[in-house]
Amino acid sequence: MTKNTHDADVAFIQALAELLRENDLTELQVKRDYGEDDSLNVRVSRKKEIITQVAAAPAAAAPAPAPAAAAPAVSAPIEDDPASHPGAVTSPMVGTIYLQAEPGAPAFIATGQQVSEGDTLLIVEAMKTMNHIPAPKSGTVKRILVADGEAVEYGSPLVVIE
Repeated sequence: MTKNTHDADVAFIQALAELLRENDLTELQVKRDYGEDDSLNVRVSRKKEIITQVAAAPAAAAPAPAPAAAAPAVSAPIEDDPASHPGAVTSPMVGTIYLQAEPGAPAFIATGQQVSEGDTLLIVEAMKTMNHIPAPKSGTVKRILVADGEAVEYGSPLVVIE
């Protein structure tokens, strides 16, 4: 690998890190092929802190009821997690969501709408490429979990179809 290629790779990795920070992403992976036997595979990630607030005053006043009160709060989000739903359609890539083909056009889907397998649900733009996300099965759109223009990560739940 020449010095120029190395410098270009370092600049490329720095640009990826900046893209990660600017779009509030936690991970980004890219593979560059330079030729038959030469490639660069980069994975940039960062740890994202999740801060959970707990009311300390009631717990100190009544230590026994605090664990019982905390248990339903922990189990409720797990049950409501759309990613665990069997009809969840997840993002196959990191990108930006578009709910219609172009500004002013009607949305591809709406809550309560019937879709057939293969129908376009939405678009994920990744690196200036518009990727149509097809319905994996026929059914009814129960929930749309993303907003137009929202950034999503790989595996993020997008839509629930039942």
